[in-house]
Amino acid sequence: MTFSRTLALTEKLIALSSITPDDKGCQRHLIDLLSPLGFVCETIESNGVTNLWARKGSASPVFVFAGHTDVVPTGPVEQWQSQPFIPTRRDGKLYGRGAADMKTSIAAMVVACEEFIAQHPDHAGSIAFLITSDEEGPATDGTVVVCRLLEERGEKIDYCLVGEPTSAATLGDMIKNGRRGSLSGKLTIHGIQGHIAYPQLARNPIHQSAPALAELAAEQWDAGNEYYLPTSWQMSNIHAGTGANNVIPGAVTIDFNFRFSTASTFEDLKARVHAILDRHGLEYDLAWTLSGLPFLTPRGTLSDALSHAILAETGVRTELSTTGGTSDGRFIARICPQVIEFGPPNASIHKIDEHIDVRFIDPLKNIYRRTLDKLLAPAPHNT
Repeated sequence: MTFSRTLALTEKLIALSSITPDDKGCQRHLIDLLSPLGFVCETIESNGVTNLWARKGSASPVFVFAGHTDVVPTGPVEQWQSQPFIPTRRDGKLYGRGAADMKTSIAAMVVACEEFIAQHPDHAGSIAFLITSDEEGPATDGTVVVCRLLEERGEKIDYCLVGEPTSAATLGDMIKNGRRGSLSGKLTIHGIQGHIAYPQLARNPIHQSAPALAELAAEQWDAGNEYYLPTSWQMSNIHAGTGANNVIPGAVTIDFNFRFSTASTFEDLKARVHAILDRHGLEYDLAWTLSGLPFLTPRGTLSDALSHAILAETGVRTELSTTGGTSDGRFIARICPQVIEFGPPNASIHKIDEHIDVRFIDPLKNIYRRTLDKLLAPAPHNT
């Protein structure tokens, strides 16, 4: 095959074993590539996490490429067909941890900028990169920290394209214009421990909890909307008992999670759960964890530009979707009105033998470049 700068850069990044939160020099390499293009690069460190904010230009609109250099652990290395941090091409695919999630996207973003700036050195607006090494981990010292800093400085972002692997069967068939929020609860229902032969002297919290849990499971929390399926409430774990089969337990603990849409607020969901539990007269403790708020970018300038770029490059008519887990888009959406996620197919992410089809690598770069062309290419001069 002919030389591909995007493929070569992807392989270089995969070879850096940047397991969360260790960046392993990935961002240093990006700085070496972006600085000669005119980007002012700033490294922002927070509790062992490395973040990069790089910006070229001072005018509006501001277009941001966002992503992460960190990857999840490899799992059992002996189960990989090739070493996870030795990029390996085999049967038309590139194997390595981070190949799909998301070092190919980062490489494609950088090369797209190189090509776009070479063609349009006097482009409109500004281009920026927001890169973190803490997306796959707790996500407490990464993108959220950079967004907070930008907000304090009064720096505005108009468009943000996040390189998450969003495609399904083929490159470009799906982009994410939002993500559901995640709200978890650890519910402990208290009873009275006792001998199972004398239930009148005890109070079984498992029995007491069953009607309330059935009501929670059957509740329709909302009907969703144009972009979102209805909010989902799911139990992930139930634990009770001492290990003995003749003891009524003193408590039962239930872990549950809401994946909620913009049709609901986390305050309302909390209130409705407490109302159901209280109506059943339960003695309980409930600890809440809000992992992320939902965000939504309606059809508009950025999604149209990206959709047109995908169609022009691949012939694929893309689908807008809000499915999947959370992403750093939830933090960026607080300071940016248009946030869209788009990247390669995601079937192999976080798996043994993670890979990307080599045939998708340069088209991904071209789609990013075409999107820049649509939004930031200077208007032609009238003669």
